[in-house]
Amino acid sequence: MESKPQIQLAITSNPLFLSGTRELVYHVASRVGFSEEACGQMALAVDEAICNVIRHGYDRALDKPIWISLSCLGGVAAPEAQQNNPTTGLQIVIEDEARQVDLAMIKSRNLDEIRPGGLGVHIIQEVMDEVKYEHRNGSGMRLTMVKLRNSSKRTDTGEEAAAQGAHS
Repeated sequence: MESKPQIQLAITSNPLFLSGTRELVYHVASRVGFSEEACGQMALAVDEAICNVIRHGYDRALDKPIWISLSCLGGVAAPEAQQNNPTTGLQIVIEDEARQVDLAMIKSRNLDEIRPGGLGVHIIQEVMDEVKYEHRNGSGMRLTMVKLRNSSKRTDTGEEAAAQGAHS
C-alpha cells in the first residue's frame, strides 16, 4: 500500500528530536480522524522505531540522518467523508543510512522474559496494521508502517506495553 507522502521530515539521530516527531505524528493522525488512543499508539510506534535506529543502527551517534514520511491513505478528505472507506489510514515510512541488518533478525524478544526494554519491535507490530522492514538501495533501512482507520486490531496493546516500561 504505497502512497505519495504529504509530509516529509528530516532529522538527525539526536534523541532531542523524538518529542517533536511524536507530536507531529500524533497531531497529523488526529487531523485525519484517528482516536486519541490510536494517535498515541502511532506516536509510540514511531518513537520506538526511531529509538531502534539511533541505538542499534547508528550506535547512538547524534548526527546521522533519519527521514520520516507521512502519507494519508484514501486521500486527504475530511475524516467524516472517509468514515466507511476501509483503506483510509496513515502510512509512516522511516528511513536511515545505518548499517543494514538481516531482516530475519528483526523480531520481538521473548515476552516471557521479565525485564525492561526490548519491546520496540513487539509494540510496533501490535499497534500497526502493516509493518514492513526492508533494505534501502545502497545503504540503510526502511520501515513502512500502516495504520488503518477501520482496524480490527485492539487499541490498548501499545499503552499496556508502554506501561510495562517498554523501550527497545
